[in-house]
Amino acid sequence: MSANVTLMMTTVPDLDTAHKLAAQVLEARLAACVSQQGAVHSTYHWQGKLESAQEIQMLFKTSLARALELEQFIQKHHPYDTPEILCWQVTASAAYGQWVNAETQRPLHV
Repeated sequence: MSANVTLMMTTVPDLDTAHKLAAQVLEARLAACVSQQGAVHSTYHWQGKLESAQEIQMLFKTSLARALELEQFIQKHHPYDTPEILCWQVTASAAYGQWVNAETQRPLHV
């Protein structure tokens, strides 16, 4: 039996930003895992000009229940005015999906 998991990707300007964002997201239990895919070279149009930048690509693995909150968190804490945030749903193995869901549950306060 498989499980649904949400993948979310963004790019950040440097490793320090990537480490900080990953730590904040994991601490808030908004993702079970954050993979830094490494350096990428991006070329794009921005405000009427052709731009080019070295960036760090990040891939977040989260539950369907936390995806919107993760997107909003990235938007709020990202250094870019218009960050790349791409999101898609995938089918994961049952064990991995269960782990992602367990790791992204909110802690209970009683």
